[in-house]
Amino acid sequence: MRLLSALLLVLASAVPASADTLLRIEGKKFIEPAGREFSIKGISLGNWLMPEGYMFKFEVAKSPRQIYAAFDSLLGRGRAQAFWQQFRDTYITRDDIRFIKSVGFNTVRIPLHWRLFMDADGDVTGEGWLLLDRVLGWIREAELYAIVDLHAAPGGQTGINHDDGPGYPLMFYVPRDRQLTVKLWRAIARRYAGNPAILGYDILNEPIAPYHDVSTLNPRLEPFYKEVTAAIREEDPGRIIILAAGQWSSSFDMFGPPFADNLAYTYHSFWASTRRDSIQRHLNFASRYDVPLFLGETGELTDEWNARFRRLHEAHGIGWAFWTYKNLDTPSTVISIPRPDGWNEIVAFADGKRKDKPAEVVIDRAIAQYLDGIRFRNGVVRWSYLESLGLKSAP
Repeated sequence: MRLLSALLLVLASAVPASADTLLRIEGKKFIEPAGREFSIKGISLGNWLMPEGYMFKFEVAKSPRQIYAAFDSLLGRGRAQAFWQQFRDTYITRDDIRFIKSVGFNTVRIPLHWRLFMDADGDVTGEGWLLLDRVLGWIREAELYAIVDLHAAPGGQTGINHDDGPGYPLMFYVPRDRQLTVKLWRAIARRYAGNPAILGYDILNEPIAPYHDVSTLNPRLEPFYKEVTAAIREEDPGRIIILAAGQWSSSFDMFGPPFADNLAYTYHSFWASTRRDSIQRHLNFASRYDVPLFLGETGELTDEWNARFRRLHEAHGIGWAFWTYKNLDTPSTVISIPRPDGWNEIVAFADGKRKDKPAEVVIDRAIAQYLDGIRFRNGVVRWSYLESLGLKSAP
């Protein structure tokens, strides 16, 4: 029965739909198929299909490759693979998606790592496809929308650990990495063409670090977006494309007027002023070209700051997606995962601060508690965080 249910969800996520079932852009607004304006109130599923070290409390093992290596050393390759399979099956489930709907979110942003969807030779294969199929089925079932976000592109697009690259945004330098990225987006668009659960495709997360050669890289960003958009539209016409600002999604200076229809523009902002001056440059860009803005990532501060920054954006008609839905032992998230016993020893080993492995009994207990703690039923709901987003408060 479980297998049949999963199959039905996969089929539901792949059912084609006509263009009039998709959201669209009109001026600065997102418009639902029925013609109503849609204001994005979203949450990102960080760490699930794109692990980040700080969400495990690691300070040195930050990138996915470092995290995977740490768990290989800790558990051995076979046990580590079993850990990641259980992690991905458990971290986000139907219960999580139903809860997200129940508290008032209307959108789920899904960060992806390319290696879960494509191998090093460019073959479009990997366990990520069925996981994405499944969550899109749950999202459609819950009457939510999804934003599919490429958080880690081949070669890396940011120049930091966020993209699992070598510390430099090679995707903008290496033709093969660029080609693989376009190929992956084409495959995504082909698989989910017409899927009404998808609001749009967020092409790159936080491209081009500000301390790299921005004079060379910035002029390459919009032409790359044009290339990807053309490939996507051949497979999935009418889909909203979301274009991230440069310098870690903070600047639109390298963009001209929209080069296609149904384009939206996203920026990220953490710990900024809650006054209008912090977003005025983005408002100017939107007014100049009559295009919609989307605050794609924000949060991870205090509830008071969340509320003020959210209200600032809503006052200017800008939708948002906070970061992140689930995290380990923190008040700045929707669901806080309980910290396992002995987790500090796991962290010290992963970060290389201790050379000897913790005792097997410590490892076994900590890993078991972590995998149990990431289940929805065992997480701690931070109701004040939800209230700060203008959503459902504690029952």
